[in-house]
Amino acid sequence: MALGGLGSSLLLMSGVVVTVGLCRRLARRRLRSRPLLFAFLVEMFSTFQICACTNELSLLGNVEPKPHTALTLTYGFTVLHGLTLAGSACNPCGTLQPMWGGGTPLGLGGLKIAAQFVAAVLARAFMHFIWSLEMAEPHLGALSQGCSSPMQTTEMQAFCIELLFSVVFQLAVLRAESVNPKYRVHLIALLITMLVYAG
Repeated sequence: MALGGLGSSLLLMSGVVVTVGLCRRLARRRLRSRPLLFAFLVEMFSTFQICACTNELSLLGNVEPKPHTALTLTYGFTVLHGLTLAGSACNPCGTLQPMWGGGTPLGLGGLKIAAQFVAAVLARAFMHFIWSLEMAEPHLGALSQGCSSPMQTTEMQAFCIELLFSVVFQLAVLRAESVNPKYRVHLIALLITMLVYAG
């Protein structure tokens, strides 16, 4: 893939990050008096950002030099998400944990999980629309690839790897709660990058 293709993908993801940042700021200013709607929209915008960028990053897995480019992008965007999406879980497991611990009311947790699923569907539809335009090299044929696995492994092996790495990741996140926030985002990004490489 040419540098232009990588550049257009980075531009697209940067545009998503900036747009979500503006939407979160607007929601923060206008909806403070409506906490449930505010929580829903902020969680939805944040999850949309992660899902849209992850969909685009999945197209960049074969960029040369492999795997250095993909791992660098994974680390960089994980840090970016960690810095720009503070206060959002963007993941049902990240929402369920405080619910079980009693830190988040059941209704609010359910609302956030609903927002995450809505955002995932919207991000997928948005990315399919963008890919259908085929304006950049990485998007050519992206829709015909479907949900093919770049790992080229069986579903059972992929499930076991995902389960193991999810447990490792969740335990590391719990342990990292005591780390200074400005270092925590880099620690989590490094862990995610290592798990992606190991997977």
